[in-house]
Amino acid sequence: MPPLRRVCVYAGSSAGARPVYAHAARELGALLAARGIGVVYGGGKVGLMGALADAAMAAGGEVTGVIPRALLEREVGHRGVTSLRVVESMHQRKALMADLADAFVALPGGIGTLEELVEMHTWAQLGLHAKPIGVLDVAGFYRPLAAFLDHAVAERFLRAEHRATLLVEEDPAVLLRRMQAFQAPTVEKRIDRASA
Repeated sequence: MPPLRRVCVYAGSSAGARPVYAHAARELGALLAARGIGVVYGGGKVGLMGALADAAMAAGGEVTGVIPRALLEREVGHRGVTSLRVVESMHQRKALMADLADAFVALPGGIGTLEELVEMHTWAQLGLHAKPIGVLDVAGFYRPLAAFLDHAVAERFLRAEHRATLLVEEDPAVLLRRMQAFQAPTVEKRIDRASA
C-alpha cells in the first residue's frame, strides 16, 4: 500500500461522558501530525472533532475540514484549520472526505460517526474503494460494534474477509501501523462509484 498522506477521521461533535475520549482525539491528532499525515475531518470546532483538529494544528499538522454550509452558519465550523471546505450537503461532505483520504479512522461518536464508518465499510465490501478502515477503541467504546460484526459473520450475513477489513485497536500507533500494512481482500466485482 502507498504511504498514508491523509487520514479521514470521523469523530463526535460532543466530547462524550469521559475525559479519556477527548484525550484520545488529541493523541491521534498529534500523532498524525508528527508522522506528516494530514487530517481530513468534518470541519467542526466542538467536541472530539475540535479536540482532534486543535491537537493536529498545534503539532504543526495539516488539517482539512469539510462542512456543509448549514452547519458552518450555525457557527460550529472550525476556521482555525489549514483548509475549511464548505459544501452544500451532507452527501457532498462524505464524498469529498472519502476522495481526499487514503484511510479512515473512527473515534468515539454517535449516530453520525457510526453512519460514516459503516458507509465506508460498506463501500469497501462492494469494492468501491480499497482503503484501510479502522476504529480507535477508546476505553472499549467499539467493543459492542466488533461483537455485532462477529455475530453477523457467525450468522452468515457478513463474510469473514469483509469483517477483517475493519481494523480495531486501542493504541493509535498500532492502528496506524496496521493501516499502513493493510492489503484489501479481493472483491469478485468492483463497482464504479460514479455509477453506483
